[in-house]
Amino acid sequence: MGTVGAPRGGVAPCSRRVMNLAHFLRRAARRFPDAVGLAWGARSWTWSELDARVDAMAAALAARGVSKGDRVLVQARNSNQLFESMFVCFRLGAVWVPTNFRQTPPEVAYLARASGASALICGAGFPDHAAAVRAACPNLNRVVEIGGQAFGADYDALVAEHRFQSARTADVEHDDPCWFFFTSGTTGRPKAAVLTHGQMAFVVTNHLCDLMPGTTEADASLVVAPLSHGAGIHQLAQVASGTKTVLTGAERLDPAEVWALVERWRITNLFTVPTIVKLLTEHPAVAAHDHSSLRHVIYAGAPMYRADQQHALRVLGPVLVQYFGLGEVTGNITVLPPRLHSAEDGPDVKVGTCGVERTGMQVQIQDADGRECPPGETGEICVCGPAVFAGYYDNPEANAAAFRDGWFRTGDLGHVDTEGFLFITGRASDMYISGGSNVYPREIEEKLLTHPAISEAAILGVPDPAWGEVGVAVCVTRPGMSVGEADLIAWLSEAVARYKLPRRVFFWEALPKSGYGKVTKRAIREGLEERGDLPRDEMAPARGR
Repeated sequence: MGTVGAPRGGVAPCSRRVMNLAHFLRRAARRFPDAVGLAWGARSWTWSELDARVDAMAAALAARGVSKGDRVLVQARNSNQLFESMFVCFRLGAVWVPTNFRQTPPEVAYLARASGASALICGAGFPDHAAAVRAACPNLNRVVEIGGQAFGADYDALVAEHRFQSARTADVEHDDPCWFFFTSGTTGRPKAAVLTHGQMAFVVTNHLCDLMPGTTEADASLVVAPLSHGAGIHQLAQVASGTKTVLTGAERLDPAEVWALVERWRITNLFTVPTIVKLLTEHPAVAAHDHSSLRHVIYAGAPMYRADQQHALRVLGPVLVQYFGLGEVTGNITVLPPRLHSAEDGPDVKVGTCGVERTGMQVQIQDADGRECPPGETGEICVCGPAVFAGYYDNPEANAAAFRDGWFRTGDLGHVDTEGFLFITGRASDMYISGGSNVYPREIEEKLLTHPAISEAAILGVPDPAWGEVGVAVCVTRPGMSVGEADLIAWLSEAVARYKLPRRVFFWEALPKSGYGKVTKRAIREGLEERGDLPRDEMAPARGR
């Protein structure tokens, strides 16, 4: 996790006292007490009401023994209670440990054990999760239930009981943890990235500076993703600026509801992932509702394919903001603002870039030995700066692998041009070597998506006796359209070198996605294996490569 170095000049070490992040909510309540801070369905809460509810729940948990440093696991769908629980934990100096509500009971039980959680806030719709957590953590005896009283103390009843009480806001230092941000676990068990009060204060400032300049209390933000992940970080920035947050009401993403809320609340910003931007902008409801209030449609989690980017720009106008990042750097690596997006290709348009370094952050492309690569050369994307997390909780092996000479190693491959624009090639784990040549799936996926019949595409490297590895593509066609495997490969051969061509193309109704809307290649590989399509004897080596 790291320690502070010895002071220079004989100056005695001192506390690095920082603002407790819960002060963002207190400040909004003081400045805009009667303004709507949160809306969900037919209900809304003012900033002063939210602050009072957070005070009451913090007092309730404190009375049950929750104190600074305790980890509080939260398993719930988006709701006002989930929104509040972040600030409840921060105010106590406890650590917020939100799960992805779509995870299974055994997966959530693992997160409880791995985090050392001593308390649980759980939605009433997840009794099996609560039972699994209790079984895995016998000492976890403080359970609060949202929306019922079947297995824990009722959340809203506790708020009513303690409504005139308040817990003292905990004093915190820069490196005091506030949030265990669990990784998606694409290469093994999820790991708890430790986010701290001091780090997150920088992240919030940087989000407002680089992603949403000019955001104020007059704005409104729509949540279309679980608050447990990147959307939670985004909403923390909204609270800091006094911007109201609007939650969708449907259990599943409903584009018609999204666009109706944009019109009703005059939404100015939203955060999501490329696949959701694609879904929203291809839905007919976008044309039926006024979305002219939008200034910042922020997408992250994966680069957006060029064809989807162009379509979104033509539908929404110049409002797209891309950032590249990951939980360990809380999104804070690069930014591509609206002025650098273009729906049309041209000599001055940098197609495929995810932008330039965020304010206060530094990116370096490194080779396998940690040496900086020159512009244009592919290597691992490494980063340093105040947004980098404190390390993985209770995982020295992962920390040793993640850091080298003070640089955080993202595991992503890419290159920079002479102006410092970053281009992501893909995950290091996605790259495969065919006949001695490196193949980066994203390049071929981009080409496939320019075919009029292809809506989604993913390419994986699979073992091959002659070439070491070859590519396999899984594609989704647009409604009412089709294309044959041989015809698609022949079409693709005009755009990419022969050694990069996928050996097989399989067509599925949809690509599997994570709980946060990202395409998961591990699930695709598992799907191919289950279907008996991997490996295939007919994947004989092509000739003339």
